[in-house]
Amino acid sequence: MIFKKRTFHGNEPERSTTDQPAELERRVAHGLAVTPGLDAVDVTVVCKGNTVMLAGRVATRAEIARAEESARATKGVAEVVNRVTAVEVG
Repeated sequence: MIFKKRTFHGNEPERSTTDQPAELERRVAHGLAVTPGLDAVDVTVVCKGNTVMLAGRVATRAEIARAEESARATKGVAEVVNRVTAVEVG
C-alpha cells in the first residue's frame, strides 16, 4: 500500500490554526489533560477569539491554579477567564 501526501489540486492544503476557536479549544484541552497534578476530566474549555473560558470542577484549589497556568501557556491564548471551582473536602 502506498500512502500519498494530501494535496488540493497539487498544492498543500491551507491550514490556519490561529483563527480557529475549535483548534485553540482542542490545544488547551489537550494541555489540561497532560498537565501533571491536574485531573481536568470535569473542566470545559470554550474559546471566543483568543479568549479562553475554563469552567467546571476540580478536587483542590491548587488544581485551579494549574489549570489556568496550563491554559495561559498554550500558544495563541491572549486571556483566560477561570470559572473552575474546587470541591475540597475538609
